[in-house]
Amino acid sequence: MHVKIAILTQNTSWTNVEKAITALKQSDIMSPRSLHTCESELLARLIRPAGYFNVKSLRLKDFTAWLFLNHQGSLERMFTGDWHELRTQLLQVRGIGPETADSILLYAGNKPSFVVDSYTRRLFLRLGLLQEKAGYEDVRAFFMNNLPEDVALFNEYHAQIVQQCKHFCRTKPLCTNCPLCGSCPARLNSMFQHR
Repeated sequence: MHVKIAILTQNTSWTNVEKAITALKQSDIMSPRSLHTCESELLARLIRPAGYFNVKSLRLKDFTAWLFLNHQGSLERMFTGDWHELRTQLLQVRGIGPETADSILLYAGNKPSFVVDSYTRRLFLRLGLLQEKAGYEDVRAFFMNNLPEDVALFNEYHAQIVQQCKHFCRTKPLCTNCPLCGSCPARLNSMFQHR
């Protein structure tokens, strides 16, 4: 289930993903086998609410084809062995980039692979802890090198980042009641610029 979600959440809101998941459940297309055998056109119609439905249906089909070719269609089998090697393999599947691979590893596989998203970049750039030009792997390494490899910690950390960015560190920040505003260089810089 979490693997589908990782692919469906690419470039869309959670509300839209929920609608797509509901449609898949109602059509009894939730298992890797049912996704693998489902016609691409039907799959695209069912996941339409998630946006980019034609592309995402192909990505789901590519992933399940890879899963059956390499792991006999078993997610359990896929998650055995070295997760670093699995990450490398996932990144070779068309349509699975670093964020999706890390989401699959962390949320579906319970592997300690930190997920970096736009919220993470925004918050830690504003806090002055990342360079503007830092790429995905640089940002991920910042967390992987400074936090203990702990699935529960990574889950909680990411959830807190998302909440912070949804409530305060928005595209147009709401700094007034932000618990981090006293130590936020971006906030301090904006205060001086407005004087």
